[in-house]
Amino acid sequence: MEIIGLVCEYNPFHNGHLYHIKKIKEMFSNSLLILVLNGYFLERGEISILTKEDKVKLSLEYGIDIVLELPVLFGTQSADTFANTALTILNTFGVQKLVFGSELNDINTLKKIVDCIENPLYEKKVQELLKTGVNYPTALAKAIPSEKNFNHPNDLLAISYLKAIKHNNFIIEPVSIKRTNSYHDLQSTESIISASNIRKKWKNKENITKYLPKDSQNALLKENEEIFFKLIKTKILTTPHLDSFLTVDEGIESRLVEMVKKSFTLEEFQQNIKTKRYTYNKIRRMCIHVLLGITKEDNKKTTLSYIKILGFSKRGQNYLKAIKKTSPLPISIDKNSLQYKTEIKASLVYDLIMDTNTYVFEKRNFPIKKL
Repeated sequence: MEIIGLVCEYNPFHNGHLYHIKKIKEMFSNSLLILVLNGYFLERGEISILTKEDKVKLSLEYGIDIVLELPVLFGTQSADTFANTALTILNTFGVQKLVFGSELNDINTLKKIVDCIENPLYEKKVQELLKTGVNYPTALAKAIPSEKNFNHPNDLLAISYLKAIKHNNFIIEPVSIKRTNSYHDLQSTESIISASNIRKKWKNKENITKYLPKDSQNALLKENEEIFFKLIKTKILTTPHLDSFLTVDEGIESRLVEMVKKSFTLEEFQQNIKTKRYTYNKIRRMCIHVLLGITKEDNKKTTLSYIKILGFSKRGQNYLKAIKKTSPLPISIDKNSLQYKTEIKASLVYDLIMDTNTYVFEKRNFPIKKL
């Protein structure tokens, strides 16, 4: 039996994710699938339109055997931190292969790009380009010679996965599946479209029934942007030393205070903050760190305190019985840890914005079982 790893956010769970799982089962017929799942607040600073609990249920329903939590402390950070933590969790659970979507779909080229990134000369070029005001993905793409365009979200994340495997000497084989659509495509009406496209259509009250399973559609939520903006505005205006929060860098704290006073909506606030250097993703991520009170000091001293099992199938349960004995990281929850306390705080804030009651799910701390 081959142990296959996936890292997903399922925002929302759609036909592309079904395709991902189906392709893995076709490629590795005798396999057990372990998913590291991001929860309420996501890597690009978005708020999930499915609760963590519903994402776990959907994962198990459509073929995942074990669902593990990617803590919000790490799941709301840059691609490198996101990937490194996810791969550490998968490695702890004995994963042999990581299967992910990629626009480039060329592992060898992606590995060469990683080798270039490790070269001090290219790092110097990246730093020089950053000083011109471009963001990191653009600087990376311009600094590294490649015959193929790799400046796509899934390829950039794939590069972070490969870096994590290389730096930690994980014995995990990366396997890519050709991405069938672009993350940035907001217009396509094919049966498999990007999650961002689905979210846009959902927000605009368009029909999305052809793009995702019915039980996923029935669980969709809508973010209350007015409440979100009020929470952000209150936190920015009442908190001294905003620069203590993670990703609030380079003096932007003054701009946050200035622009939040002038803005009347979340969208207007983000537009007023945006520059070439500060993309919408970076601004949204920064807002989440401010809202949840995640500081630079927290980030310096925080490591994985434990791995939380969110759910499992019968096959997953049998595997867990064996792996628990050899896991180098605790599987029992440490309620005194910053990791746990931040997860609880995230659920409470999420409940305010999404009108849910995820706090009860977090406090219950029982895995969801599909036996």
